[in-house]
Amino acid sequence: MAEYVIETPKGKWEMVCGLEIHCQIISKSKIFSGASTEFGDDANVNVSFVDAGMPGMLPVLNKECVRQAVKTGMGLNAKINKYSVFSRKNYFYPDTPQNYQITQFEYPLVGEGEVFIDLKDGSTRRIGIERIHIEQDAAKSIHDLNPKKSYIDLNRAGVGLMEIVTKPDFRSPEEVGEFLKKLRSIVRYLGTCDGNMDEGSMRCDASVSVRPAGSSELRARAEVKNVNSVKFAMQAVEFEAKRQVELYEAGETMQQQTRHFDQTTGGTKFLRLKEFSDDYRYFPEPDLPPLVLDDEFIEQVRSEMVELPDAKKARFVKDMGLTAYDAAVLCENKETADFFEKAAKGRDAKKVANWIMGDFFAMLNAKRLPLEKSPVTPEMLGQLVDLITSNVINGKTAKDVFAIMAETGENPEKIVEEKGWKQVTDTGAIESLIDKILAANPDNVAAYKAGKVNLMGWFVGQVMKESKGTANPAMVNQILKQKLG
Repeated sequence: MAEYVIETPKGKWEMVCGLEIHCQIISKSKIFSGASTEFGDDANVNVSFVDAGMPGMLPVLNKECVRQAVKTGMGLNAKINKYSVFSRKNYFYPDTPQNYQITQFEYPLVGEGEVFIDLKDGSTRRIGIERIHIEQDAAKSIHDLNPKKSYIDLNRAGVGLMEIVTKPDFRSPEEVGEFLKKLRSIVRYLGTCDGNMDEGSMRCDASVSVRPAGSSELRARAEVKNVNSVKFAMQAVEFEAKRQVELYEAGETMQQQTRHFDQTTGGTKFLRLKEFSDDYRYFPEPDLPPLVLDDEFIEQVRSEMVELPDAKKARFVKDMGLTAYDAAVLCENKETADFFEKAAKGRDAKKVANWIMGDFFAMLNAKRLPLEKSPVTPEMLGQLVDLITSNVINGKTAKDVFAIMAETGENPEKIVEEKGWKQVTDTGAIESLIDKILAANPDNVAAYKAGKVNLMGWFVGQVMKESKGTANPAMVNQILKQKLG
């Protein structure tokens, strides 16, 4: 593993970082009410009396939110706690109508787990998971509609959240970025969170501290709140670590504080001194009993688990002959992996992978299309590879066929038939073409026989041109070599 060190004229420093990731749980209704969780609706339409904090309203736990959190815990190789307790986290803020958040504190639903990340230098790093607890989300504060007022949209209030807390195991911005991408991939495979950081359904808080390289102490930290992209998370932790190093080397004291990441400057800004658990006056939620899971429920959730990215990647390498890099790219999201498996079924998997990672991805990017709207289906791409493998068309013609498929959505076999692009494999026909080219270019023939062997490429090109690209290139090369001696 490449060591990440902040080096200054005064010494070397190490970053210590832990993450808290808030993942909105995929469920049709909120965690403690029946209000809809639909994203993008008009402001304040998906709000129940519970979400609005009306007096006397009692929360009712959504079983689906529990199921989704347990499934996520299993996906992170974590311990599922049969006994967990809801607590009230007390604080006042306009986006929290109840003036408290129903969350889990001392007894979370999910305990310790682990995630393995792959780094650019080829090494693998284990990141420990401290816990996953479930809680309700706050509303959304809107500050850009009026220069003098802030507005509150309660649609998000009460949406179920999984808070995934890691151990302070990160030592570089790269590790932070790779972990967030891996976690996003896992929850998307599981269908427990859509992972859309730009929409706020996955948000990251990063706790950052620094210490002299080689030290084992844990110093005061700064928590950077609500970072909404992988790129910004990496920028935030790197900036914050360097800021703290400058602070220590200037002889100043580092206070435990909460900071905001400014996307325009790439830096962090002070918000407030960091709160401690005592400041929130946690106590057991009086309106909800302890959550007790039985073995039947846990095993039922376990039976719903799907093959996750690491297992799928290993299978693609072992059983389908892909490189580790190719498998990692194809397994980054479940939709791409499924597309590949359908296209590669019964075929040369490496050839299919090359087409997907090359022309197919390029086509999607050029058209700005998501995979599910691709005009080229996995079955069509597989048929195109079959045409190449069976020598019906060559590689150059295949690219022309694919371009038409991308525009029309037509079957590749139909395109080849209509265009008359079937490859000529008739030895006699190819010989006739070659004889014609050789007879028309006696000087080049003599030059080749005199030792100018690089003319072979020119002869092949002339034959392919004469055949309008339909002659089998391997046969052209073979027959040319025989005739030219």
